[in-house]
Amino acid sequence: MANTSEIRNIDTGTDDLLARIEGNLGVITFNRPASRNALSTAMYAGFDKVLPELAADADVRALLITGEGGAFCAGGDVKAMNASHTSGEARTGQATDLEGRVAQLRSFQRSVSLAIHEFRRPVIAALPGAAAGAGFSIALAADIRLASENALLVTAFANVGASGDFGGSWFLTQLVGPAKAKELYFTSPRLTAAEAQDLGLVNQVLPAEGFAEAALAWCHNIADQAPIAMEYMKQNLNRALTADLSSALEAEAAAMVRAMSTADHREAAAAFVEKRTPVYTGE
Repeated sequence: MANTSEIRNIDTGTDDLLARIEGNLGVITFNRPASRNALSTAMYAGFDKVLPELAADADVRALLITGEGGAFCAGGDVKAMNASHTSGEARTGQATDLEGRVAQLRSFQRSVSLAIHEFRRPVIAALPGAAAGAGFSIALAADIRLASENALLVTAFANVGASGDFGGSWFLTQLVGPAKAKELYFTSPRLTAAEAQDLGLVNQVLPAEGFAEAALAWCHNIADQAPIAMEYMKQNLNRALTADLSSALEAEAAAMVRAMSTADHREAAAAFVEKRTPVYTGE
């Protein structure tokens, strides 16, 4: 396993979002526990700053996104929304006119959900508790989701008279199909971790006790794999969402030959024959 004793904190520009590199694993943490990690404008700016930095760091072979204080992310800050409606004043950092707010939300979505989906290495969302609304959408943007047995997942938009954002409708439709996605959006049921796993929304359900440590260990196992191969693997799997078979086969062939031309592939083959754990260098 990668050396987890070496921890390097990364400046996100805000205390609302924390980031660090632990061994070969990048970790991003929503950090507004008093509001169940409801989203803030500072968080969007933090993602916009830190995701490109982590993607460019050769030490980062996988990325974990989680939440502090027992929740993943409650989505939009409904209390702040209500205060804004009551006062008639725009929330801090929010554009004032309709078209400006549309452009701003599009920018936020690209900085978070699209950047997570296109992050070059595997991204795992670890849900210690609630993932609701846009928080649920952001969890769906990850490649894999781990959930505490106490986690709760809900689209939530119907409950606040909103239509949905941060790609939830697209990701959910890819995972469960259009009919089920529409049901989950229109009726907004509160899904337990077990129910979400049955639907294919959650990959693994882990015990609540020791969840953070277990999720870290799970993600370090991904980070220990050959990074170039994992990068090509993610490209292939993302491409499968939109490409036809012929195009997918063409791209797979190129990626396979390139991956098998690396020093990491030679190391993996030797380790297999010698019955030892391979040590990958990312070359």
